[in-house]
Amino acid sequence: MGSNILVVDDEPILLKGLKFSLEQDDYNVETATDGKEAYNKILNNTYDLVVLDLMLPEIDGLEVCRMVRESSMVPIIILTAKGDDSSKLLGLEYGADDYLTKPFNILELKARIKAILRRVRFNDKLATSVITVGDFSINTLGRKVTIDGRDINLTAKEFDLLMLLVMNRDKVYSREELLETIWGYEYFGDVRTVDVHIRRLREKIEKNSSQPEYILTKWGVGYYFKNK
Repeated sequence: MGSNILVVDDEPILLKGLKFSLEQDDYNVETATDGKEAYNKILNNTYDLVVLDLMLPEIDGLEVCRMVRESSMVPIIILTAKGDDSSKLLGLEYGADDYLTKPFNILELKARIKAILRRVRFNDKLATSVITVGDFSINTLGRKVTIDGRDINLTAKEFDLLMLLVMNRDKVYSREELLETIWGYEYFGDVRTVDVHIRRLREKIEKNSSQPEYILTKWGVGYYFKNK
């Protein structure tokens, strides 16, 4: 059985085309045409991934993303208008895993969907183990991170990024390398995507995100996880 995907857009022709195209790849596709309908569907159903347009009636896509992240870590790909950089970055701040700028090639969307689902499935197959680092622990099977017994909610991309850095401590990754490795395809997007995810990770796992102890910056090179 294919993965369950929710596609949200208020353009009927685009929505119909996306549904048809994704179903050709054996995905189970449901649709929604406004933010309120999308949010209710996400709350009451189980999806493997959500494709979410930002310009929506009732509730805009950014607010839907923020509300969903209060209770769910379902992977989200946001669709933004061309050149709307502020919305792209804000979407990532609110917990989106990736973004695509309209107009886009359906093959590129499919590639991004496959990359995200492939990485999620791979991590779900990891043997049960808990990695302890300083004050926090990582459950690789449950994809959960706890600090002093307190659960830390990470998006799929945040978790993957943390795992890569933890499993390769002291190895410095450039932002381009992190984009290619974590996003799973040759990525031509804004490298600020990495900066946003690093900042969000620091805010969630560091005692003081402005003076991080774990995820450090090698100026002019990239990011690394300090081996303690």
